[in-house]
Amino acid sequence: MNPGRPRILISISQQRLTLLQEQHALQHYPISTAANGTGQQQNSGCTPLGRHRIRAMIGGECPLNSVFVGRRPTGEIYSPELAKRYPERDWILSRILWLCGCEPGFNRLGSVDSMRRYIYIHGTPDTEPMGIPRSHGCIRMRNQDLVALYEQLTPGTEVLIKA
Repeated sequence: MNPGRPRILISISQQRLTLLQEQHALQHYPISTAANGTGQQQNSGCTPLGRHRIRAMIGGECPLNSVFVGRRPTGEIYSPELAKRYPERDWILSRILWLCGCEPGFNRLGSVDSMRRYIYIHGTPDTEPMGIPRSHGCIRMRNQDLVALYEQLTPGTEVLIKA
C-alpha cells in the first residue's frame, strides 16, 4: 500500500467505485460490473475480485466518447447513429484503465490473470444503466465520471474489487 496516493475501492454489491486517499473517500461513482457475477476464470464473463493495480492508462488525449477497439482509438465518436450501425459492439469509450491482478493463482497468472482477460475500467454509452450488473466482465462507468477519475490517477494505482 502506498500511503498518500489515491486508491480505488470497487464494491460489486453496491455497484459503486470509491476513490480513496488515506482513509477518506474523495468521490463515489456508480458503476456496472459483470452480468455473470464475480469470478476469476478466463472466458467466464465475470468481474474478478481481489487486489489489482492499474497496469496502463489509455486514451488521456482522446475526446469524450472516443471509441476504442483492441485498446486503440478508432477515430470514431460514439453516437446513437453509430450504435445502430454496429449493434453487436461492446462499446468501450473515452478512457481505459487496464487492470493487472496482484494475487498469483487468484487473479494473476494462468487461467485467472485479470490483465490477460483484458479487465478494464472503461466508459460506456450514456444509455447503459449504472448500478445494475450488465458488463461482460469489465467495470463500466459514465464517460464524464471516468474522465474525472482518470485525471486523478497514475499507472500503478491500487484497486481493490470486493463482493
